[in-house]
Amino acid sequence: MNHLENIKKLFTKNFVESPLIETFEAGNIHLSTGKLVACDPLITSEMPKFSTLFPIGDFQVLVHKERESNCIAYVEIVFSEAAITDWKMATLEGQDIDDLEEGEIYGYPVESGMGCFMDLETQECLNHLEKQLFHRKGADFLGIYEEFFHEHFFQEEGAINQFAFLEPKEDHKGNIFAFETGYGEGFYASYIGFDKNNNAVKVVSEFIEIN
Repeated sequence: MNHLENIKKLFTKNFVESPLIETFEAGNIHLSTGKLVACDPLITSEMPKFSTLFPIGDFQVLVHKERESNCIAYVEIVFSEAAITDWKMATLEGQDIDDLEEGEIYGYPVESGMGCFMDLETQECLNHLEKQLFHRKGADFLGIYEEFFHEHFFQEEGAINQFAFLEPKEDHKGNIFAFETGYGEGFYASYIGFDKNNNAVKVVSEFIEIN
């Protein structure tokens, strides 16, 4: 099935109707500029923002798991309850959907098994934190995953979280929503639902296509 058509079928309503999917309310992401970034934060420290400008504020994040595997199939940010009239694949500046061959997508690569959503300003805070830790620890610096991300995913009793909110700067409200991506490594697209006034209603990243 065409990915965009499947996204329309699953996410145009304000709830997902599929016995193959289990949905979880994860919490709220804060966007301080509305310039949204989706990336593997361990390999893409300066990922460009999507070309679409999103609202500023706090917005609900939903995680949709494939029931059979318990893996994260989709992650969704909801900006409003307006009716969706159109869906488009999310692009970066300079990317044109018409340039894609059939079956091709725009998206982002994942090598660590982890993806994230965050505001562009929050990405800058994360990069600053990494530089701070490196300069402070020198040869003892273990990398941004071990120094920052790890404790949010691996609990003391050995349990593993599949997603988490992280704040890279104490005096900045912006947060990162980080999560396991489907079955792991890959190249993943995102899709934006728009209302009749061409305002973004939601954005969905897809890691496992569920028909």
